[in-house]
Amino acid sequence: MIDIHCHILPGIDDGAQTIHDTLDMAKAAAGQGIHQIVATPHHRNGHYDNTKPDILKYTSILNDKLAEEDIPLSILPGQETRLHGDMVEGLEQGDILPINHTTKYVFVEFPSGHIPRYAKQLLFDIQLKGYMPVIVHPERNKEIMDNPDKLYQIVEKGVLSQVTAASVCGKFGKKIQKFSHQLIEAGLTHFIASDAHNTTTRGFYLKDAYDELHKTHGNDTFYLFRENPDLMIDGKMVNHLPPERVKKKSFLGLF
Repeated sequence: MIDIHCHILPGIDDGAQTIHDTLDMAKAAAGQGIHQIVATPHHRNGHYDNTKPDILKYTSILNDKLAEEDIPLSILPGQETRLHGDMVEGLEQGDILPINHTTKYVFVEFPSGHIPRYAKQLLFDIQLKGYMPVIVHPERNKEIMDNPDKLYQIVEKGVLSQVTAASVCGKFGKKIQKFSHQLIEAGLTHFIASDAHNTTTRGFYLKDAYDELHKTHGNDTFYLFRENPDLMIDGKMVNHLPPERVKKKSFLGLF
């Protein structure tokens, strides 16, 4: 398995704090069958400012350490960037790091409570520059949960999204779990990733999430989601279904 969203680089954001934390995470990931992880430290979220050159350096150092420790895992460079008005300039100037640094895929994080008013225009501008925005953990955004059409309007324009493994298998509660499955069913999300920060409170759960996906949505959806991370890190077009609006059920489950 490939995990495309993980805070495994030590001491640079709210993920692993020490190299010992990182090695514990690496061993846990390998134990789940994960063989590649995209390290995605926070950037421009008000607390952390991890830029492309630093992430490339830290990723190289960590890969050397994993080889030294004989842990069967490789780390690819990535970044989780909070949406901000200078994103196009950040991409052009080499401050913002696309996934695996040679692809067109760019992780974009919304504030947890809302979608900025300028989001649709900025996401369009990023696409015009040849990049593919990927909205991370939309299932935990309050405005999207209250009005899923907001995500539909974005995905309909070609933007992708990624839900969190812990959300899919119920670790953030039944409401977020149900909404995650609604997004999958409606074709409004395209990847599952761990967003792991540690081995205790924010673990991987990636194998559990794929098992849940297979059980709930069947073979076709399972293999689509399993293949998409490989396609992403190779810079290829990912699989996706035509997006649909989330069907909200009324009282007693009647539409």
